[in-house]
Amino acid sequence: MTKTQISAALRVPPAAPAEAAAFFGARLAFQADVSDVHASLESGDPGFVLVDSRGDAAWAQARVPGAVHLPTAEIPERAAGLLDPAVPVITYCWGPGCDGATRAALALARLGYRVKEMIGGIEYWIREGLPVEGAGGVEQRAADPLTAPIGSVDCAC
Repeated sequence: MTKTQISAALRVPPAAPAEAAAFFGARLAFQADVSDVHASLESGDPGFVLVDSRGDAAWAQARVPGAVHLPTAEIPERAAGLLDPAVPVITYCWGPGCDGATRAALALARLGYRVKEMIGGIEYWIREGLPVEGAGGVEQRAADPLTAPIGSVDCAC
């Protein structure tokens, strides 16, 4: 008699639907993706302030046009002078391998700001072919065909 193999992906079974709905709803309350942030910024009235939490050298290298530069370490001293507590904030840092945006979001939340994190950071902003601003002005590179839809504004998700 052979024992039924359990899928590696299902060794821990999926959560009950109500638990899954609560978890995924919470994730969306805490995170926004680069495509949605870009579409919101392009609308002219995004309803939030985008904060780049990286240091000076990273900011100078490339940043999302229209972002506010507020390094994480400076949030306690400078946030009140740069941000309106009535306007939600979305933070970003380098990318998915960096938790700088998470630390910035935590620091802002502790100060009373409503905040989300832009998942993917500037890495995925660039990989999706979205514009960046640097010393030479605004530039836009081609999207990485392995990480972004080609010939479309978004993935239609």
